[in-house]
Amino acid sequence: MNFLFVLAVGLVAGTISGIVGTGSSIMLMPVLVYQYGPKEAVPIMAVAAVMANLSRILAWWREVDWRACAAYSVTGIPAAALGARTLLQLPSHAVDIAIGLFLIAMVPVRHWLARHNFKLSLWHLALGGALIGYLTGIVVSTGPLSVPLFLFYGLTKGAFLATEAASSLGLYLSKSVTFQRFGALTPEIALKGLIAGSSLMFGAFIAKRFVLKLDPNVFRLVMDGIMIAAGLSMLWNAAQS
Repeated sequence: MNFLFVLAVGLVAGTISGIVGTGSSIMLMPVLVYQYGPKEAVPIMAVAAVMANLSRILAWWREVDWRACAAYSVTGIPAAALGARTLLQLPSHAVDIAIGLFLIAMVPVRHWLARHNFKLSLWHLALGGALIGYLTGIVVSTGPLSVPLFLFYGLTKGAFLATEAASSLGLYLSKSVTFQRFGALTPEIALKGLIAGSSLMFGAFIAKRFVLKLDPNVFRLVMDGIMIAAGLSMLWNAAQS
């Protein structure tokens, strides 16, 4: 029953994130924390995120902007490994609080970024990759930050979904390898990640047909609600521990 619950939430999360470009980790992470605890949930989500991003790349392969992906990944991949190593030194209680506060804080940050019509270059993507990569290693998902980064670079719809996924894939692979190297990603945990990730992958392919129909304002409201709800859920978990 636990696996079925995770799969059901993962399917919904994969479909929504396949439409808006992010959100699968935000929606699935509180469920994984509830089922397995924060220390185990983080490497499970890292494996699942690899599969989710891979599915979006496969769905939009022809749309990937490889120059933008390379600029973001060249700094983001080593930074994600460093962030994951930092995470393993933190107590579970601190992980819950950090994730919860981060998700809630991203709502006003996203609105602030949206009010400033920045046009970013490849250098900006490289700088953003370093910062977001490190944060990704620590706080599970930084999709709410990477979304405006690629949008302000000028990518939209399929090109945005594919390039953001391709760039994030390297970060989550780096994070997963780091977890495995330091003993946090056991075969059992990896299997749980593959199970959760399979539902995210299936949802991403379901989502493709809806991408062109989604109103951008609806997307923003949905993401705000998801981030606030997930952040409060993580803080509640921390308060109960």
